[in-house]
Amino acid sequence: MIKAKYQRYLLDFKKPSGTSRGVLTQKETWFIKLESENKIGIGECAVFRGLSYDDVPNYEEKLQWVCENINLSKEKLFAQLKEYPSLLFGLETAYLSLENESPFEVFPSAFSQGQAKIPINGLIWMGDLRFMKAQIKEKIDQGFSCIKLKIGAIDFDSEISLLQHIRKEFSAKEIELRVDANGAFSVKDALEKIKRLAELDLHSIEQPIKPKKMEAMAALCEKTPLPIALDEELIGVLDVTEKQKMLQMIKPQYIILKPSLVGGFQSCDEWINSAERQDIGWWMTSALESNIGLNAIAQYTYSKPANMPQGLGTGSLFTNNIESPLFIDGEFLKYDPTNNWEIKSLFNK
Repeated sequence: MIKAKYQRYLLDFKKPSGTSRGVLTQKETWFIKLESENKIGIGECAVFRGLSYDDVPNYEEKLQWVCENINLSKEKLFAQLKEYPSLLFGLETAYLSLENESPFEVFPSAFSQGQAKIPINGLIWMGDLRFMKAQIKEKIDQGFSCIKLKIGAIDFDSEISLLQHIRKEFSAKEIELRVDANGAFSVKDALEKIKRLAELDLHSIEQPIKPKKMEAMAALCEKTPLPIALDEELIGVLDVTEKQKMLQMIKPQYIILKPSLVGGFQSCDEWINSAERQDIGWWMTSALESNIGLNAIAQYTYSKPANMPQGLGTGSLFTNNIESPLFIDGEFLKYDPTNNWEIKSLFNK
């Protein structure tokens, strides 16, 4: 028999963080805990309000239903959660956590044993020019060789100027630059803007136009001088056949996988298999999870042949994150198994 319970948790940002969905000061998340035969499993149901496919009014009711029906088979539970990607991610993590020797070792490996590291990109948050320049200097000083900038918050010419400023000091061999437009470009001007960005030796651009404009995105991916990575486009594509069809139609150069937004690790496996069959590249990214979710995503990422820098560095954004053995050393995410997790604040009611 398995017992299950859940808890809502609000993560507080150290400072307001600008995203395409406005400036965030808090991030809501939910934890699910499984108990069986003196073992526990913990997963994070990391709903992202305004972005997640399962940002719905009955979210907590569905989580309550999962806990009440936890002794159904995994297959039945997962089938009931097909339209709840963040719940799938949390429950899948909790099961893996329960089944392994340590509740925090969901994909045991050299990484989880502290013997390996994962290269990550340095993330530059949206803001005014001075704020973004300060972040760039900080990331370069910390040793990052891959930097990702969220663009679309200030005028495009200022953003071009900012990227030119970096390129004057650092070549593409020295600093890899990725940009994320979060759908900020219009269909009409997207290609011209991408052409201007391509002159700066960028690695790629994420989601140049809003999702669900498949014909327009396919045309962009065909004509683009700069590799395009799909991000929000993947949200809500639930069936493996739909995933294959979408990639066949759009033919992007890359896809970006966020397990809490696309339905957990099994869904990521489906995306990766479909992408690799079509010679489409991919990388993993966290989506403002706590260290519980970030740890699971990092361990999964290490289990895959993912050699390029990953987007796994958001754990240090919060004042009240769950204390963990995860830490960033230069441009690498590492795990120190000699450090403890601090979860006393969870499930203490």
